[in-house]
Amino acid sequence: MALMERFNEAAENVKNLTKRPEDEELLELYALYKQGNFGDNNTAKPGILDIKGRHKWDAWEKLKGTSKDTAM
Repeated sequence: MALMERFNEAAENVKNLTKRPEDEELLELYALYKQGNFGDNNTAKPGILDIKGRHKWDAWEKLKGTSKDTAM
């Protein structure tokens, strides 16, 4: 199975976990998903009142420079 196929399968499996991951784990999964699919974050940082958006943006931003293959 190709790397992208395994990555997409894993992303689908995350949606069906029986136990909800901790918030930090969810942020890490989100960041890896975004980096694996889109590469480096080139979006504007969310506003100060968008706390959830800022946490997600920061998590993805930490992976800047990580290759898509490595993120997968």
